[in-house]
Amino acid sequence: MNRYKVYRQLGDGTYGSVWKAVNRQTNEVVAIKKMKRKYYSWEECVQHREVKSLRKMNHPCIVKLKEVIRENDELFFVFEFLECNIYHLIKDRDKYLPESRIRNWAYQILQGLNYIHKNGFFHRDMKPENILVTGDRVKIADFGLAREIRSRPPYTEYVSTRWYRAPEVLLRSPYYSAPIDLFALGAIIAELYTLRPLFPGSSEADEVVKMCSILGTPTQQSWSEGIRLASNMSFRLPQYAPVPLSKIVTG
Repeated sequence: MNRYKVYRQLGDGTYGSVWKAVNRQTNEVVAIKKMKRKYYSWEECVQHREVKSLRKMNHPCIVKLKEVIRENDELFFVFEFLECNIYHLIKDRDKYLPESRIRNWAYQILQGLNYIHKNGFFHRDMKPENILVTGDRVKIADFGLAREIRSRPPYTEYVSTRWYRAPEVLLRSPYYSAPIDLFALGAIIAELYTLRPLFPGSSEADEVVKMCSILGTPTQQSWSEGIRLASNMSFRLPQYAPVPLSKIVTG
């Protein structure tokens, strides 16, 4: 790690913290993610989900993992550096983004997700904080919760930040897959248009209510599996008609 000069902390999460740094030899600016737990062997490091997924991926819409370093039983990921993430870009904004920019970003994210899914993985933690931005370029980051599509369920129901969690996950289905990434992206795109979360639930139950109030209550014809999942939880789905998209995304 001596060849990197660390400048400032960019973020802090459950599993690690991210720092802005510069390579002393090349002057390249990078982002370094320091994991919080200890790693006592290189075998442990290469089994890390983020390493297993990103080492197989090379795409312009996915953040590039440049180097993995284990030093004094601490694990560091060195990534390419991007200026900010979508959350920071829109959180205090009072002027709507141009639709052309939203379309461009959405296209790039879809390209990245398509590549991830075709390579046999799904992200499981799509949210504005994990979409990095520099100018007109956006890249998907943070593969710490990624899973292989071919891996055997059941999976844990706790994935992604609640506001971007797919309904089947909220209703505790253990059998979900790549479509949950697309649901999260839909919520992110709506937020880019409106500058506010589409489903800002205060709890998992409230999140389901928020979804029904906009998407409409599912029926046996539209989503029988959702009806079954809710019944298994003894959760009564609130009755709502769907709201037209034009009333949500205006302008």
